[in-house]
Amino acid sequence: MRIGELAARAGTTTRTLRYYETRGLLPARRGENGYRSYDESDLQLLRQIRTLQDFGFDLEETRPFVECLRAGHPEGDTCPASVAVYRRKLAELDELIGELQAVRAKIGVRLATVEEEPPLCELGGQEL
Repeated sequence: MRIGELAARAGTTTRTLRYYETRGLLPARRGENGYRSYDESDLQLLRQIRTLQDFGFDLEETRPFVECLRAGHPEGDTCPASVAVYRRKLAELDELIGELQAVRAKIGVRLATVEEEPPLCELGGQEL
């Protein structure tokens, strides 16, 4: 298939596909006519990249998954390098969750404090 068809089927743009090609994530095969040529495995690869990006992975973090697919594994997350990225991402998410929980606790304490105090000002007829 040509680049426009692949972009449409993958739900992206031809510009994005060309960018992935320059980053080495999408193969740069060309037919005798000079047009880029893609197959179903390229569509699967793009779907893997898209799914990972939807989960918050940056483009470079998708590389081990792409390489795993290219190595012939039916799923891009079964290779050791992909598993290592999953582990790093989970650790990163756990850290962010901890930070958010700490901020939430501080806001909760502050809210409880101000709710116990009488309102000191009014705005538009409403007490604050």
